Amino acid sequence: MFNITTKSMQWGEETLTLETGRVARQADGTVIATYGETSVMANVTFAKEAKPGQDFFPLTVHYQEKYYAAGKVPGGFFKREARPTEKETLTARLIDRPIRPLFVPGFKNEVLVMCTVLSHDLVNDPDIVAMIAASAALTLSGVPFMGPIAGCRVGFTDGEYVLNPTVDDMHDLRNNPDQRLDLVVAGTKDAVMMVESEAYELTEDEMLGAVTFAHEQIQPVIDLIIDLAEDAAKEPFDFQPPDYSALYEVVKSAGEAGMRAAYAILDKQERVAAVAAAKAAIKAGLTEEQLADPNLDSALKKLESMVMRSDVVKHGRRIDGRALDAVRGIDCQTSVLPRTHGSALFTRGETQALVVTTLGTGDDEQIIDALHGNFRSNFLLHYNFPPYSVGEVGRVGSPGRREIGHGKLAWRALQAVLPAPTDFPYTIRVVSEITESNGSSSMASVCGGSLSMMDAGVPLKAPVAGVAMGLVLEDDGSYGILTDILGDEDHLGDMDFKVAGTENGITSLQMDIKVAGITPEIMKTALAQAKAGRMHILGEMAKAMTAPGEFSIHAPRIETMQIPTDKIREVIGSGGKVIREIVEVSGAKVDINDDGIIKIASPNADSIQKAYDMIYSIVAEPEVGGVYKGKVVKIVDFGAFVNFFGKRDGLVHVSQIENRRLNHPSDVLKEGQEVWVKLLGFDDRGKVRLAMKMVDQETGKELEKEKEDAAE
Repeated sequence: MFNITTKSMQWGEETLTLETGRVARQADGTVIATYGETSVMANVTFAKEAKPGQDFFPLTVHYQEKYYAAGKVPGGFFKREARPTEKETLTARLIDRPIRPLFVPGFKNEVLVMCTVLSHDLVNDPDIVAMIAASAALTLSGVPFMGPIAGCRVGFTDGEYVLNPTVDDMHDLRNNPDQRLDLVVAGTKDAVMMVESEAYELTEDEMLGAVTFAHEQIQPVIDLIIDLAEDAAKEPFDFQPPDYSALYEVVKSAGEAGMRAAYAILDKQERVAAVAAAKAAIKAGLTEEQLADPNLDSALKKLESMVMRSDVVKHGRRIDGRALDAVRGIDCQTSVLPRTHGSALFTRGETQALVVTTLGTGDDEQIIDALHGNFRSNFLLHYNFPPYSVGEVGRVGSPGRREIGHGKLAWRALQAVLPAPTDFPYTIRVVSEITESNGSSSMASVCGGSLSMMDAGVPLKAPVAGVAMGLVLEDDGSYGILTDILGDEDHLGDMDFKVAGTENGITSLQMDIKVAGITPEIMKTALAQAKAGRMHILGEMAKAMTAPGEFSIHAPRIETMQIPTDKIREVIGSGGKVIREIVEVSGAKVDINDDGIIKIASPNADSIQKAYDMIYSIVAEPEVGGVYKGKVVKIVDFGAFVNFFGKRDGLVHVSQIENRRLNHPSDVLKEGQEVWVKLLGFDDRGKVRLAMKMVDQETGKELEKEKEDAAE
């Protein structure tokens, strides 16, 4: 019934196994990849013909985590996996980016790649396993795919690179000073195709070394996929790339001059209009047969690409007239919104981000339900890209894959410089509204986010800036590296290489390649050029703000206190009664964690102090000889019981009320009366003994005469 093919190898600390032929046999390609006890199934299907008139490559990648894989039931009311989580969306992008450029040019048949996590051992992250499974399934399917690729994760500890560190090693790097890197690299046999990282101020050489290490480590995995394909691959799909060279020559001769004139216009909106007019002029000179050719759009795009690329490589001239290593003009403004906790407007050329910071309490932390367990995040960054930012109309809905991916890139870049939660016990939410866009809005979000948080008074370890690099690589090996790329340079170029960091090092690196990869020499040059650009941007940002600003009067104040863990129950009280009373009386928010750390939050300093005093009175122990203010709660024949230290009561004997003989305590006291008492000590049974006559009942000060008598 089954024709099963299995290949295995030792890879790092675990065994990697690829299997096909057992499940999903109607798919064009199916592979189950297992690493340790983490298993992911990848299924590939593709349409056998393209839809008429389709002018793009419709590749869709889905990555889905099934909770049963980790022996869990989904949270929430429905108990079923619903919309993709942020991790699922980011992993789908992680797989899509290195495989998309490797389909044969001109192939426009619909392709679907589905990766499903079947088992998770809570040690090995399934994202790398899914990438390998997807590559293997594509290689077996017969689709015109110029792979295979493979990927791996790299850590950096004590100056050594670590292959495929565990999930726990990569979790919450900000609070793990021993781990300085979470890097994912994907590539082919010959070249690196994709890089994604979160780093903690690594040097350019350290990052380049990590990428080189990763490319070396994926080679045996690529060999394993090839070995599997030799035994189990289907016949290649019969596809011949369309030949539209004759049409291209007609388009080129008719419109090259007009296209060059259009691309000489510096203003984006005017240039877009001129390019559209140049295309219309070209079409006006074509025959009906040529206009009906499905490859016309490809020919027009090739002409645009040729014009832009030849100017860069041959003449060192860019679309907007800049030198290859020049950054567009920058304007930085802070405190642009009156009621927000922190705000900044960062403008670089025709790209602009309005970035707002909000400070919250522990109640505002995001609870993330992941396969490896629930955890909280106190740093959130959300990125929004509305249609008006590029002068277009369009549907506005929930964040798409691009918005989630760009937001996560900015989050990674800023994560490394955040203060420790113990030093700054706030939840930080940063929102980047892209109000204009012409290249690298994610890096504008990094710069604006850094300024916005500093404006909110967040004590960042250092400001962070980011810059996007581009590449034009010609067939003869000549190339040009572009600093701070425009949208068209990204669209028509060969590389999108984003680098963010401080003056001391890189905090995030993301690279996507549209060609068959780049050499280490090109990457080293790009990193050096990116560093120069980053330093320039940091200098411009410093003109607006060099240190954290004043704390907004609208932001909550948070004080922390540490109590013994055995006192937590007393502060919370039965059914939360005590802590609810503290919140109601003080007006402050109170959060307690399992370690005994209490966060007290309120815009009002008096409310914080009142809550602090109430908690302190519960957890602290009164000192013998100390003077305290209390309230009479009960009067008996032999004295009065006084509540003097939180919920603690003590007895003032009738002989200790005044320096005269009283017939009954009620002669001078009544229930509810506030009095000053001194703690004398404890009797044999641990009962508290108090005295009033030693304390001035007006001022609360201990009487000197009584001190002297006690000394005698």
